[in-house]
Amino acid sequence: MRTATVTAAAVTTTLLGAGAAAIAAGRYAADAALRPHPGRPLPGGRRLTVHGAAAGRVTLTRSLASLRPGTYGLTAPGVHAVVGPVVTGVPHGPDTVVRELLAVTHGSLASGARVTLTPQVHLGDPRTALGLDHADVDIPGELGALPAWFVPGVRDTWVITAHGLGAGREHPMVVMPFLHGLRLPVLDLAYRGDLGAPASPDGLGHLGESEWRDLDAAIRYALRYGARRVVLHGWSTGAAMALHAAERSALAGRIAGLVLDSPVLDWHATLRALVAARHTPAALLPFAVRAAEGRAGLRAADRQGPGADPGALKMPVLIFHGPDDTLAPWEPSRRLADARPDLVTLQTVPDAPHGAMWNADPARYEEALRRFLTPLM
Repeated sequence: MRTATVTAAAVTTTLLGAGAAAIAAGRYAADAALRPHPGRPLPGGRRLTVHGAAAGRVTLTRSLASLRPGTYGLTAPGVHAVVGPVVTGVPHGPDTVVRELLAVTHGSLASGARVTLTPQVHLGDPRTALGLDHADVDIPGELGALPAWFVPGVRDTWVITAHGLGAGREHPMVVMPFLHGLRLPVLDLAYRGDLGAPASPDGLGHLGESEWRDLDAAIRYALRYGARRVVLHGWSTGAAMALHAAERSALAGRIAGLVLDSPVLDWHATLRALVAARHTPAALLPFAVRAAEGRAGLRAADRQGPGADPGALKMPVLIFHGPDDTLAPWEPSRRLADARPDLVTLQTVPDAPHGAMWNADPARYEEALRRFLTPLM
């Protein structure tokens, strides 16, 4: 009897130890997934080998990623380039693909280099990357000064941009020339966790749940310095921030419209994808997701995801999203558009990964944006 008791106690201790280890490992994976890394490719991105670069072309490993249509950045440590569409009718091996090489903006593309496609096309600031005059401004935020680029324009409707996961304020520069052509002022925000901005108090990202208050501060800044109304243009978690601002800000009445690119509308699905991309063992995945939800403050009963109440929308919304986004599923975007056809327009973008809806077809993206913005100017 005593032996059985001792054995049962040992088994219980072992199980408790294993459970504690699983919880600890889950928390570790959750923290890793929630640490902001602006400017780095998102975890899980396919790395490609450069097989050669010359005469305005680059040869890459053949894969679904390297065959994507459109314009992308190509990045590696110390390297950044810009590639255009796939080139057909040129000789290459069966395991490679040839794309237009539009620019090498940093470093060099040596054969054998391991690179990743990224939605970030530009490096630097609006002046060095695009030749656009701009001012470096500081926006008073609740955690401290938030750096931003301001590109002036003559209209009194301003566009405030907010980047998303794995990006920094260089990413929104893809639409700056277009917006500048419409003579719209642009305020491109760096928010908590970004380079030069205050860190989040816990050092973690919260998928827009806390970060939206920095966007609210940018709205106040814009109205203070001449804007009559604003359009919020967000990518990924930046899109979630825009929706939160529309739902919660005291200044929501001054928001003329929302442009949401790859919006994170399902916290659970995005956290699961982020945690899984960190090579979390399948057995630990539920622990890590629950830990991430808790660490990001997304499990409380009174927490609703952005766009959870379609009836709360009061302004027109343009969504760019597609079925190939594995980080922020597009089904919630479709549901939001179906629930509010009077206000929400969904532009379905095939063959585009998360945050890369412009990259897949810049001309189509900008035409949809022009149609949306014209009555709001």
